[in-house]
Amino acid sequence: MFSFTKSLTIAAGVAGAFALGASNVNADTTDGSQNASADYVVKSGDTLNKISKEFNVAVAQIAANNNISNVDVILVGQHLTFAEKSAVAAQVQEPAATTVVSQVQQSTTTVTTQVQQPAAQAAAPTSNVSSSSALDALIARESSGNVNATNGQYYGIGQLSPQARAMYGGNSTDYNNQLNAMKSYISSRYGTAENAWAHSQSTGWY
Repeated sequence: MFSFTKSLTIAAGVAGAFALGASNVNADTTDGSQNASADYVVKSGDTLNKISKEFNVAVAQIAANNNISNVDVILVGQHLTFAEKSAVAAQVQEPAATTVVSQVQQSTTTVTTQVQQPAAQAAAPTSNVSSSSALDALIARESSGNVNATNGQYYGIGQLSPQARAMYGGNSTDYNNQLNAMKSYISSRYGTAENAWAHSQSTGWY
């Protein structure tokens, strides 16, 4: 009788731990799905290239989902839909579910940490253009940092053309406005300031 009672107690404990782990997984999965926004509103300085890298969605996919014929032109306030988001969220959750089943007898704290790790790894957008030495070198070569610098139709610290200023901004004499416009142009055309500087070194322009 003692042995039978002890077996029942152990079985009940394992079942309870499994149910608790499954509950935590469902809660985390639900939160992840709710936080994965499928809609993005275009801000000043945004480009499809920049948004593509930030949300890990191909430029072509964003254009196709939103009927954009010219990937170089998006409008401030425009709403963009990412159909790929649901698939990404599902892929992030798959390894979490497998980990919980194999670790069901461990503590609740350990299971929760393992579930949240893939989500943290998925959400790490980085900017391609920073205040790097390459960017500073470009500004020094193009305008010496003069916000009023002009060379024919080219204007500002980044010497952007009228077409580039119409797309990325930088028409004012505000340094930060011109800097952000220059960064957006570089990100869209070259990806990084280092690539833009290398092109400038090779051709004399970027």
